[in-house]
Amino acid sequence: MPTLIVLIGPTGVGKTELSLKIAEKYHTPILSSDSRQLYADLKIGTAAPTPDQLARVPHYFVGTLKLTDYYSAAQYEAEVLKKLEELFPTHPVVLMTGGSMMYVDAVCKGIDDIPTVDKDTRELMMHRYETEGLEQLCAELKLLDPEYYQQVDLKNPKRVIHALEICYMTGKTYTSFRTRTTKERPFHILKIGLKREREELYERINRRVDFMMEEGLLEEARKVYPYRQLNALNTVGYKELFNYFDGEWDLAFAIEKIKQNSRIYSRKQMTWFKRDTDIIWFHPDQHDEILDFIERQLSHRIQ
Repeated sequence: MPTLIVLIGPTGVGKTELSLKIAEKYHTPILSSDSRQLYADLKIGTAAPTPDQLARVPHYFVGTLKLTDYYSAAQYEAEVLKKLEELFPTHPVVLMTGGSMMYVDAVCKGIDDIPTVDKDTRELMMHRYETEGLEQLCAELKLLDPEYYQQVDLKNPKRVIHALEICYMTGKTYTSFRTRTTKERPFHILKIGLKREREELYERINRRVDFMMEEGLLEEARKVYPYRQLNALNTVGYKELFNYFDGEWDLAFAIEKIKQNSRIYSRKQMTWFKRDTDIIWFHPDQHDEILDFIERQLSHRIQ
């Protein structure tokens, strides 16, 4: 049975170079599980693979979408499984890496078979969000699906809107579709997590934000500013600079907020990942130990 190696960890921890080494060792392409690297116009702010890195190892699910394209974890699950079917006959080991928690779980565990929202319902709910505001939609969700209302992040418009879309489309609660059963996969999954001490990680995140600014993040954000209402741009690094463009913050403050929000996001990622007991954790500098561990695991499965 083929093996999918899943390399995960918080933003800025150091997944990229190790992923390239693993991919080169096993002659495998890399499947990105970063929900924002999918967008072609968000290269700098998402730390997308550079042309040199793309030349070293082929990557999938990087730079394939326009900002206006609708995309979901369910679509990602389906497309990755299809790509793995194509790859496994000639690549017995394939590597997936990234930090988008729901995308990783979609592939490894499967996500619930929730109906696809039709275009009319999506446009209606977006119009209501823009005209009535999030608070009104939250109040409606409390009436239609009180169980999900107790669980959802009420400050996340995407989650609230999606739940209401399902309620409207099906006449059932969103909760009724969330069975959370793990799906069987026709391949082994080997999960490797990377973590650093908090201060070490925070320092790396701060330096990475400074590097992104040097690389042209401000100009990249300015180009996509006209699309700021799209979900793809509800993203750390862009939304803070939009506040600068709007005159609400000065640039130095916006940069500090990018660093702060990146650090907060890294904590959310680690909280999510730590619930998964299948992940074997390493420090990113333990390259040799990680490669040895993978080799041992693969040899056990061949026997």
